[in-house]
Amino acid sequence: MSRPHRRGIPVTTIPPSSAFASAFAAVDLGATSGRVIVGRVGRDNLDLTEVHRFPNTPVRLPDGLRWDVLALFQGILDGLRASSRSGGVASIGVDTWAVDYGLLDADGALLGHPFHYRDSRTDSAAAGVWAKVGVEELYGITGLQHLPFNTVFQLAASAGTAQHDAAHTLLLVPDLLVHWLTGSIGAEETNASTTGLFDARTGTWSTDLLSRLSLDPTLFPPLRAPGDPAGTLLPHVAAFTGLDPRTPVTTVASHDTASAVVAVPATVPGFAYISCGTWSLAGLELDAPVLSEASRAANFTNERGVDGTIRYLRNIMGMWLLEECRRTWEKENLPTHIPTLLADAARAEPFASLVDPDAPEFLAPGDMPARIRGYCARTGQRVPGSQGAVVRCILESLALAHRRVLRQAAALADRDINQIHLVGGGSRNDLLCQLTADATSLPVVAGPTEATALGNILVQARAVGLVGDLADMRRLIASTQHLRHYAPRGDSAAWDAAAVRLEAAPWNC
Repeated sequence: MSRPHRRGIPVTTIPPSSAFASAFAAVDLGATSGRVIVGRVGRDNLDLTEVHRFPNTPVRLPDGLRWDVLALFQGILDGLRASSRSGGVASIGVDTWAVDYGLLDADGALLGHPFHYRDSRTDSAAAGVWAKVGVEELYGITGLQHLPFNTVFQLAASAGTAQHDAAHTLLLVPDLLVHWLTGSIGAEETNASTTGLFDARTGTWSTDLLSRLSLDPTLFPPLRAPGDPAGTLLPHVAAFTGLDPRTPVTTVASHDTASAVVAVPATVPGFAYISCGTWSLAGLELDAPVLSEASRAANFTNERGVDGTIRYLRNIMGMWLLEECRRTWEKENLPTHIPTLLADAARAEPFASLVDPDAPEFLAPGDMPARIRGYCARTGQRVPGSQGAVVRCILESLALAHRRVLRQAAALADRDINQIHLVGGGSRNDLLCQLTADATSLPVVAGPTEATALGNILVQARAVGLVGDLADMRRLIASTQHLRHYAPRGDSAAWDAAAVRLEAAPWNC
């Protein structure tokens, strides 16, 4: 049986007699929680069961904000044990957020908890990198959107520290977790492409960049592609979880957005996607990177997708703004029930206040309602008073950001967009979905909510020949998952005016 994971390789589909095939475990870690989901894949069936969920709570230490990666790994083990009790799995795949990493010493021991990308240590790190490799040249090699926390800047910020000097191996977070499950070392390519050290044209580590930035190339493990085997469970992992020690861990698209894009239920050309959760990742799927100066100036990224595709997109601060508001309101004993907040937002005055979701002051954790009010006051707008007005401001601002980014992507890539697929947790937000359709004047298909886990599971299923190529996977998603459709409505001229007002404002110049 063939194990296809690249375009052009023949595929073997599920035999006609199979109604349900194997079960696969998706380890899916987000910025605020992790979960283990078991998926059962059949020719005409795709069924998910969440077997374990656990919090992802960063810890502020004296030297900065860190991920509690040991607690996360324990949550994974508990989830895999629950998977065993539910009937076992044929394979395991791991996906997480991008850019963050752990460093191992020569004995393979972890050198401290990984830094959180929202830690402030990278605030001024870019200048040192650009002094060695100019901004334009760096983009010409990596095609990567400038974000202050990209791995290349994190490494620059840590240069000269005892931890950095003792490092023998760098593993991005999902690769670190796979290493602890299997003992194997590797770097999955969709996540590697987010580091700022990956050549967008060749699909390999950029040895030129590593040399010029004085980074030891032996720090960076060999690359793996989605579908590649990563190993089998270590004996103590198998003993704790109750899983067969021969259970394979399969390399999936370990950047959660890359897995989510696999599960975009597009069945016709001309689609754009928005993977909406803590971040909104809005863009197109291309066959080749766009490395033009105009693309760099617009701060678009070219990240690797499954089968050598390019995720041409921009990061937009997404539901993070709303979730941080809810955390603040909870401390203040104010309502935090999402349906109530959205109902209040739907009744609030349209376009009363608008913000740039990507303004630097919104990046760090903290009192988000106060920051939004401060932004509006500083920019001469009406200051939102009620919770509903704050939520309306956030959602309209996100819809306008979706509009701006997708129109830019279409122009830079010379593509037409006929439909938007909004996947991830944000697809549950009816008001955001409708506002996005209204702002863009394009139909929006919302769902699946669990796109990341579905993409993770389908890559595992394809590795054993149970499903076919990307188009086959997407047809299966479209036919089995609940999707909602939103047609543009309302006053398009009002959205045009709001976009002009926001984009022409002096604070965005």
